[in-house]
Amino acid sequence: MADNEDPKKERKNRGKSKEVCGYPISIFFIVVNEFCERFSYYGMRAVLVLYFKFFLRWDDDLSTSIYHTFVALCYLTPILGAIVADSWLGKFKTIIYLSIVYAIGQVAMAVSAIHDITDTDRDGTPDNMIFHVVMSMVGLFLIALGTGGIKPCVAAFGGDQFGDHQEKQRRTFFSVFYLCINGGSLLSTIITPILRAQECGIYSQQKCYSLAFGVPAALMVVALVVFIAGSGMYYKAEPQGNIMLDVSKCIGFAIKNRYRHRSKQFPKRKHWMDWAEEKYDKLLIAQIKMVLKVLFLYIPLPVFWTLFDQKGSRWTLQATTMDGNFGLLVIQPDQMQTVNPILILTLVPIMDSVVYPLIKKCGLNFTPLKRMTVGMVMAAIAFFCAAVVQLQIDVSRKQEHIDHQLFSGDLSRVVMTPRLKNPCVSLSKTFVSHLTSFFCCCCVCCSQCQESITVIEEIKPNSVHMALQIPQYFFITAGEVMFSVTGLEFSYSQAPSNMKAVLQAGWLLTVAIGNFIVLIVAEAAKIPLKWAEYVLFASLLIAMCVLFSIMAYFYTYIDPTEIEAQFKTTTNEDDEKHKNGEIQMLKKGSVNQKDHFNKDKKQTRL
Repeated sequence: MADNEDPKKERKNRGKSKEVCGYPISIFFIVVNEFCERFSYYGMRAVLVLYFKFFLRWDDDLSTSIYHTFVALCYLTPILGAIVADSWLGKFKTIIYLSIVYAIGQVAMAVSAIHDITDTDRDGTPDNMIFHVVMSMVGLFLIALGTGGIKPCVAAFGGDQFGDHQEKQRRTFFSVFYLCINGGSLLSTIITPILRAQECGIYSQQKCYSLAFGVPAALMVVALVVFIAGSGMYYKAEPQGNIMLDVSKCIGFAIKNRYRHRSKQFPKRKHWMDWAEEKYDKLLIAQIKMVLKVLFLYIPLPVFWTLFDQKGSRWTLQATTMDGNFGLLVIQPDQMQTVNPILILTLVPIMDSVVYPLIKKCGLNFTPLKRMTVGMVMAAIAFFCAAVVQLQIDVSRKQEHIDHQLFSGDLSRVVMTPRLKNPCVSLSKTFVSHLTSFFCCCCVCCSQCQESITVIEEIKPNSVHMALQIPQYFFITAGEVMFSVTGLEFSYSQAPSNMKAVLQAGWLLTVAIGNFIVLIVAEAAKIPLKWAEYVLFASLLIAMCVLFSIMAYFYTYIDPTEIEAQFKTTTNEDDEKHKNGEIQMLKKGSVNQKDHFNKDKKQTRL
């Protein structure tokens, strides 16, 4: 933009593409790109933990740990992407370059799942598992770098395409953008498990993880091609510097300056950030104080994500031990994750249009922080439900093991082992079980009787139905709507105008930390009973919920625009006083200089 060009006019006419119904055509390329990218990410992630367990042959704990390490990296790299986009490459180039990295990572994952590559003896099992592990780890790292790096750029880049006269269209765009995220997630979570359940291979037929990863890879390539196709229509803002770097430098200087003046001879200041006043503007310092106040509230929040993201790991592994036959449909274990996006699309409008207004009419002040607290409680309830389901699965397994011994002829162990009481099994099955045990015990000495018994499987494998997971999915999704959506709204409203990206980065950081907590528990705690682990996580979240509610009680809501306006007014007044003082000094200096000149002149004459 030229120096003499009106920035408002440039902002209004920034879009280079034609408009359709008031929307720039370039927006449609961005929306399609987002849909394909989200399909690629969630489709790959839906089958990931099962790939670890059944293809790489890792145990549940290692599969869970690597899964959550990957998710944590996906929420750490957005900070890197924002810095690169704002300070160096700009949003457009950052999206292009990191999307290429992203696509390569997806292709690497698809290749890593082809068992025929190293299956030299053609027995259906890879002979060189190191190759598959290395390929998958490289692929996951590239995917984390790509998806996280473009996360803070795509939505903001779409918003850049609108002018000031298109505020209504911009709001609609962000709603459609969010819909594409959930739509891509929903469809991919339905489709990729179906692809995984197919059998494929050159020499031997095995579960087709390569196809389940290959389709998301193809969708990522489509996303990249679509985004590049609209290149000539985009408005591409130049990098303007990264506010996160300025914030980091200011905080670093304040800490360093405070350490230098730690002696008691230096007067204390109201806030430790005030030690940056020697170098940085007071408005910037006030804005950082507002951000730090919100970030302090974020301290207990990672535990929520510790529970929430386990629906893709622990809960999926739990579903593998359950019966997915729903009559007309047979649900795959990894397809149960579709309950989450379905409930999100249902609960969000219900909460906004029914539940929250009804609570308001009842005279209750249901503030954002109170909503987040209730959301944390909902997530804890979800894990208590998961613990109950796991208890039922464990009892069913023990019952199945005893019945297997009973009908396989190992009657001595059945007689010596006390019969388990299972309150979850119907009375009719219990009666049949005990009747059969009594009959067989009476015939221990008669081999012909044992041969005459018809082997009937009393409790089928995976006899606990997968529908029992629906309550825990309902509570975790209700918690997500009340916690995540409200948390983003709260963070946006409490953030200064130029630091909303900083708080967004802080919010994503809580997700990453939450996934690292899963690693600590899964690897360090080594709890043998899964239901006990679920109870531990739920109890931990309840404790953090109590802490968060106390912190929220003492939090004072602010209006950042008013605070910024006060500092701007004060700064303008100080500048005006400073200018007036300089003028007065100049005037006074002029008079003094004139008097001094006349005095010197008189002395010369004398």
